[in-house]
Amino acid sequence: MISCACCVMDPEAARTARESLDLAFHMSNILDTGLDRHTLSVLVALCDLGLNPEALAAVVKELQREPPPSTPFSSSSSQVP
Repeated sequence: MISCACCVMDPEAARTARESLDLAFHMSNILDTGLDRHTLSVLVALCDLGLNPEALAAVVKELQREPPPSTPFSSSSSQVP
């Protein structure tokens, strides 16, 4: 396994990060955001990199409003016999 200094986190920092994500995920569930743990983790990481949290929230809201993609063969009348 290859590791670099930038990817290694000391155990205390890893524990703190995990506890912070747990708390954020709990708040997310209370607020009924519909975000899963992985998505929330990615959003937190993007904020840590300096992205604007309000802009990210706007993007998430817009994506949640979009209808799910439909498949071209979803109805029985379009299936080939």
